[in-house]
Amino acid sequence: MAVTTLDPHTALIVVDLQKGLAGAPFMHPFDAVVANSVALIEAFRARGLPVVLVNVSGTAPGRTERPRPSLPQGEDWTDLLPELNRQPGDVVVTKTTWGAFASTDLETRLKSRGVTQVVVTGVATGTGVESTARQAYELGFNVTLAIDAMSDVRPEAHDYSIAHVFPRLGETGTTQAILLLLPARTS
Repeated sequence: MAVTTLDPHTALIVVDLQKGLAGAPFMHPFDAVVANSVALIEAFRARGLPVVLVNVSGTAPGRTERPRPSLPQGEDWTDLLPELNRQPGDVVVTKTTWGAFASTDLETRLKSRGVTQVVVTGVATGTGVESTARQAYELGFNVTLAIDAMSDVRPEAHDYSIAHVFPRLGETGTTQAILLLLPARTS
């Protein structure tokens, strides 16, 4: 379903736009994903709407059939990209799972601010973005996904999420379509 509306109390969740992932071979230009996310960040901040910046610092425990990739050990690997221009009022969440809600206090932090909807951007479409969107949906948030502000290193995962999963979780649209629907400044 194309994006039709945004609640007055919508938050933006930007997933894993961090230094350690900037060089990954994403299917869409990483700079465009960052630029579209930044446009949304600036618009949300200008309207006094919450901005959530998420980074990943590990992996969830448990066995899997596939070997787990080991995360690089550089000291700035988890640092958010400077283009995001982190502000004191931003909600910052460090996760060790695919989704930003599991094993964090993000739900509590958003609901205490009266948030009823989330717009999700970031990487990777089929893991961090999709898991965050699924968890938000399951927790009762309305979900919107900015499809030109996300990418994946696996084209089939990106395409499947956008075509088959996201329409079942909420609405999808471009950054521009979402910007046009943002409510006037709330504070």
